[in-house]
Amino acid sequence: MNGTVILIAAAALVLLAAVGVWLFGRRTLQRARAEAQGLRAGAEQEHRRLLAVAQQEAEHLVRDAAVEAREKLLQARSEFERETREYRQELLLQEQKIEQRALAVDERSHQMDERARQMDGRQQALDEREEAISLEEDSIAARMAEQRAQLERVAGLTSEQAKAELMRAMETEARMDAAKSMRRIEEEATQEANHRAKRIISLAIQRVAADHVVESTVSVVDLPNDEMKGRIIGREGRNIRALETATGVDLIVDDTPGAVLLSCFDPIRREVARLALTRLMTDGRIHPGRIEEVVSKVQAELDEKIFKDGEAAALELGFPDVHPELLKLMGRLQFRTSYGQNVLGHAKEVAWLAGYMATELKVNVRVAKRAGLLHDVGKAIDREMEGTHLTLGRELLRKYGESEEVIHAMECHHGDVDPHSVEAVLVTAADALSAARPGARREILESYLKRLEKLEAIAADFKGVQKAFAIQAGRELRIIVESEKLSDEDAIWLSRDLARRIEGELTYPGQIKVTVIRETRAVEYAR
Repeated sequence: MNGTVILIAAAALVLLAAVGVWLFGRRTLQRARAEAQGLRAGAEQEHRRLLAVAQQEAEHLVRDAAVEAREKLLQARSEFERETREYRQELLLQEQKIEQRALAVDERSHQMDERARQMDGRQQALDEREEAISLEEDSIAARMAEQRAQLERVAGLTSEQAKAELMRAMETEARMDAAKSMRRIEEEATQEANHRAKRIISLAIQRVAADHVVESTVSVVDLPNDEMKGRIIGREGRNIRALETATGVDLIVDDTPGAVLLSCFDPIRREVARLALTRLMTDGRIHPGRIEEVVSKVQAELDEKIFKDGEAAALELGFPDVHPELLKLMGRLQFRTSYGQNVLGHAKEVAWLAGYMATELKVNVRVAKRAGLLHDVGKAIDREMEGTHLTLGRELLRKYGESEEVIHAMECHHGDVDPHSVEAVLVTAADALSAARPGARREILESYLKRLEKLEAIAADFKGVQKAFAIQAGRELRIIVESEKLSDEDAIWLSRDLARRIEGELTYPGQIKVTVIRETRAVEYAR
């Protein structure tokens, strides 16, 4: 019984709870529906508000676009009207020009018609004149034939003989006139050429300052005292033999106080011996082993100095791209002489002179200077290899990549090859100028006297030469001719022929001036 009551009570409570939950849920649902309806109404109101705002903005944009379109249309219309006006003005100008040209063409056509009429009149006059001249020529030919026949009867010569005689006379007269004209032209050209050449050469010489020191094949080493001679000779002469063997130089130890002579034709060996001997005397240890060690060290140092000397010469002239082997050979020229003149100094001087003259003549300065610097590079090896220094130099320059312009200018400097460029001629002139400067070179007395005798002997071989004198150290040949055997024109040809023969038979530095003197004296006595 109690269990049943409890179950009923529990069921009632459950039922009441379920009804309560249902009522709460219903109330909540109604509240949610009410809120949803409120939100929907707010959203619809906001939508309508936004739609109205968008419509207003669209209307504003449409109005603005319409205004802007109208403005652009007005601007385009005004631009079109302006361009139309300009185009019309240009068309008017073109029409005016065309009308003017048409008028000019009409005027020119009228002038051409007038000229054509004048030409027709002139042609008719020329035809009439030509006919008259033809008749006159026939008359003159007839008279000339008659006169020729009369001359043949009077002179006893045929027309061919008279023509030959006249040709000989005309040829003689033409030769005389040609010689006179040639002398006048040569004098004018020579004066102008001498003036320009002197100006250019004087400018070049003024800009080149070079000292000339005559060098020889003997070096003198000063000794601190005469006792050093014994130490240099050594016991039984072993020190001097070791030094001569190591250097290839002859040591002359004689009675000369405080000095030892080093004799050798190779200047590099002589310089090695001089430096080694000086260093040995400073060090004080002089024996065969020390001599070989010092000589070896000096040779290495001298090789480095030779390269630096060649490099310094190239850089001084503005050529940093010279091949290293050529730099070594250029440095060797520091110890090579030609007639007592230092060859490296001579090469630099030739380069400067050629460069200055090329600047004045406005030709390739770099080619002239580079060829001048390298023109005697073959002399660095001509004592060791067969061939002239020109041939060896040409091979060296081609081997180490020098340009053909530089090679050609180098190989022409002694006249063995005909020059084909102004730079080649300038290098030749600069070489002769450097060699001919006073004090630059010395010459052996015997060869100098032979050259003078040969000059006078060549002049004496020509017909009509009375006396010949070689003056100014053989740089001028002055000739006195017999006036009754040679004319003034013959004297001109004699000077030219003699100069060509000297060029072909003699070797000489610089140039030789040939002067032919012809004098006519009239002597009479009053008694």
